Amino acid sequence: MFALVDCNNFYVSCERVFAPHLEGKPVVVLSNNDGCIVARSNEAKALGIKMGEPAFKRQDFLEQHRVAVFSSNYQLYGDMSERVMRTLAEIVPEIEIYSIDEAFLDLRSYRKNFNLEELARHIQRRVKQWTGIPVSVGVAPTKTLAKVANHLAKKSPGKNGVCILSDPEEITDVLRTLPVEEVWGIGMQYQKFLNKHGITTALELRNAPDAWVKKHLTVVGLRLVKELRGVSCLPLEMVQAPRKGICTSRTFGNLVEDYESLREAIATFASNCAAKLRQQHSCTKMVSVFIYTNPFLIDEPQYSNCKMVLLPEATNVTPELVRYALWGLKLIYKPGYKYKKAGVLMTHIVPEDQVQTHLFYQVDRKRYTALMKSVDRIQQRMGKGTIKYAVEGTRHPWKLRQERLSPQYTTRWSDILTIHQC
Repeated sequence: MFALVDCNNFYVSCERVFAPHLEGKPVVVLSNNDGCIVARSNEAKALGIKMGEPAFKRQDFLEQHRVAVFSSNYQLYGDMSERVMRTLAEIVPEIEIYSIDEAFLDLRSYRKNFNLEELARHIQRRVKQWTGIPVSVGVAPTKTLAKVANHLAKKSPGKNGVCILSDPEEITDVLRTLPVEEVWGIGMQYQKFLNKHGITTALELRNAPDAWVKKHLTVVGLRLVKELRGVSCLPLEMVQAPRKGICTSRTFGNLVEDYESLREAIATFASNCAAKLRQQHSCTKMVSVFIYTNPFLIDEPQYSNCKMVLLPEATNVTPELVRYALWGLKLIYKPGYKYKKAGVLMTHIVPEDQVQTHLFYQVDRKRYTALMKSVDRIQQRMGKGTIKYAVEGTRHPWKLRQERLSPQYTTRWSDILTIHQC
């Protein structure tokens, strides 16, 4: 059996942990630059607030119904996610972190007659007690069915956040009423295709012939169908595979015109990418820099460009990568434009112990490696951004617009709550 643990309205729940007076009240969280609504409490959903709605269009409505509005606090959400995952790993050691608010647990090590609902309730209570985050738990014989069970745990009021699908007849009844688009891995295009061929429910997909499924949905689709039949085809991925591409990009809070501000942004993005490379013990051979203006400002001149820089030798050293990224920016920057977004993408990624050295590229690699280890150690201990390169600047006029940002309660010393005894 597999369990899928999913945090309820995760971004909203993180805000409520440190503002408990918001329990039972409508709360929403906005996307980058306070643009669209990306997370809603159940109370906000009940008011008819839609996911992805532009916040400025609903400003009067939000004020009228006293909806608490927050900017995305990614530092807080990332740290709270790590706390939830650590808590789950103490209960069930075999865990796959699927996303920032979801994790699969392998329950096959538990004995056959173990009370699965009792375990699921224990997980709920432990995570809530240790982190303050409410979770839903779905348990089933496969990961795909566990997704279905979690969906029912969230949507069925009588389940109280836990659903166990173990009986074959019960699974069949559930799949009979489940729309095919609710199945994990069935996107909009597959939904249209399946509906066109008369497959509208998960049960109809489960009963489709193997040959037809493999022909039209490939081997991946066939695995999914077998999972719906109770045959486990997707094992837990307990070791996360290294990313093949690492990108840091931002839509600026204010339009950027001068080269110095754009230079600061690109240097910061390259530095972030370098840290991510070292985190997964990888190096990159190619750095791409891209910039573009706002296409929605039709009265303004438009420009976009990208430059790929092939490095003589793969590296994950921040000064090197910043230097190459800024060189790429210099080649594509044009004055007279108002830039809306920029980013750095690193590809051609290889393990750091498999770097092909260059005969004529002389770098004191040992010294740089020691330097980067010291920097990462300090950043990990004192917080991201403790050490910066001068070229990254301090003003950051391009930074995200976050007018409703909550404190970073768990990652910044100055934001830790002070408890006063009455």
